[in-house]
Amino acid sequence: MLSLRNQLRGTIKEIVSDKVMSEVIVETAAGDVAAVITTRSVQTMKLQVGETVFVMVKAPDVSIQKLNDLEDGSPSSR
Repeated sequence: MLSLRNQLRGTIKEIVSDKVMSEVIVETAAGDVAAVITTRSVQTMKLQVGETVFVMVKAPDVSIQKLNDLEDGSPSSR
């Protein structure tokens, strides 16, 4: 069992690999999510475009800012 609560089910849309690292794009109900993992992990898990997977997110810090608190529509440096 995993302790990660932020899990999104999705379908692998694209895999871009080089010798060491790979970017895996997963289409979820919340939008596309990119994960950067080792190419060895992609090979070991035998990941393929079109496959259903879970994206698990573990972040030490998540922030929220209201749009109307922004002057120009982009996050401020406060």
